[in-house]
Amino acid sequence: MGRALVACAGAFDVEVVGVIASVHSPAVGQDAGEMAGARRVGVPISTDLGAALRAAQVVIDFSLPHAARDHVDQCALARVPLLLGTTGLPEGMDADFARAAVRIPLLVAPNTSLGVTLLLDLVQRAARALPADFDVSIAEAHHRAKKDAPSGTALALGRSVSAGREGAVEYAVVRGGDVVGEHFVRFLGTGEEVSLGHRATDRAIFARGALQGAIWLAGQKPGRYSMRDVIGINSIN
Repeated sequence: MGRALVACAGAFDVEVVGVIASVHSPAVGQDAGEMAGARRVGVPISTDLGAALRAAQVVIDFSLPHAARDHVDQCALARVPLLLGTTGLPEGMDADFARAAVRIPLLVAPNTSLGVTLLLDLVQRAARALPADFDVSIAEAHHRAKKDAPSGTALALGRSVSAGREGAVEYAVVRGGDVVGEHFVRFLGTGEEVSLGHRATDRAIFARGALQGAIWLAGQKPGRYSMRDVIGINSIN
């Protein structure tokens, strides 16, 4: 995702001022643009988030779950807006998000695809509209290296179902090959079925959505936001 973000940034007129990697990453010290397979940008990949924050107007974080709490805290301390796209987050981070959102605009997104953002809304509306005797199943597939299962997006879809109705949700998970991401929600009734889904064929969609979200977030007041806010979908009451 870091490579995709750097490669797509120019199309959104976004200047990359810092790229952060783990201290164990072999990419540290390399030019971020060259690492992304794009033109040289003159920004060496670093491990110093604090230094990068001094030049940043907004941060996009697609890192690892164990680092998320520290990244949220550092961004809040520096008062730099943060879009957090990391999935598989530790339990209990809502309190960290609430504290940070007092100081900065904070957007936590299990998926930054604009299509998935719309899907979450459609699933909630379907769950509310269909009779309670419709069973619900969520199936997702990703590449073999993805560690969290079910995916953060599948769990978010489950929350959309729960926001629209009571009842159990079944999950089916596939890990294999180089699948970018597939999510399908089936509402199964007697004699009929309603299916809603999304298939990603290019990882760049998540980078483009995150960049669009970050541009929007940079102009907001402190608070907690979602990708729904970015594309102007009002939450269902």
